[in-house]
Amino acid sequence: MDYNSHLDFGKALKRLRKERKLSQEKLADLSGLDRSYISILERNLKLPSLFTILALASGLGIKASEFIMEMEKIQYLIE
Repeated sequence: MDYNSHLDFGKALKRLRKERKLSQEKLADLSGLDRSYISILERNLKLPSLFTILALASGLGIKASEFIMEMEKIQYLIE
């Protein structure tokens, strides 16, 4: 299995954000991050730190483990 977590993170973030009908700006406010950084993550230009994953999960109202499960779900759909 050629696992590309970099691409899956951006897809998972965008999917989770849109499911909650949040703009990048609103998620930035909720997570304490910059809107432009969220955009960078969604476009897969950078990988987040653990702190960032925890902040985003909090902003999305989910556990960090749910974020990881969403990434795994995307990978499963790709295979």
